[in-house]
Amino acid sequence: MTTMTDTLTPQAQSTGLVSKLKTYAPHAIAGIASLVFLDSLRFKFTNAPETQTIFGKLNEWAASFGADGLFAQTGLFSQYVIGTAELVAATLLLVGIHPAFRRLQAVGALIAFAVMSGAVNFHLWTPLGIDPNNDGGGLFFMAVVVWFTSAGLAFIRRKELAAIFSGLKNTLFPARL
Repeated sequence: MTTMTDTLTPQAQSTGLVSKLKTYAPHAIAGIASLVFLDSLRFKFTNAPETQTIFGKLNEWAASFGADGLFAQTGLFSQYVIGTAELVAATLLLVGIHPAFRRLQAVGALIAFAVMSGAVNFHLWTPLGIDPNNDGGGLFFMAVVVWFTSAGLAFIRRKELAAIFSGLKNTLFPARL
């Protein structure tokens, strides 16, 4: 008995595979980034000792140049502010799986990229280091994974982002007649 794939040429088979990859890869990327974000929220929102250590080190570093309180619990970049940004990004990434909300996934990817750009840079360029919790660098590794996946998803959704920015431009700066 012959199947449909037996009668297709190798080129037609690979085209079908590429099409499926283009369809489902963004959803997998969004799922990975969202899972990492959602998993980290239990630490940030419960004021876990690991979170206290990380944000405490960052606050000490900020205090060394006169910005004491920047990473404190009520600071501009507190664990709650960062956690809320991660929650918003994860929500937008997951809601954006639905075709009607693709643009939200693009915005979620930008938010995730921004948050993880901060995380990766703070791990690399501050006394925080890549292993602040003696977990073998696992936290840093996951930040890098989300950073790359969100950058990739923003690239994949670049047409949606262009449409968003075009609409913003037209709204904020209407054409003069």
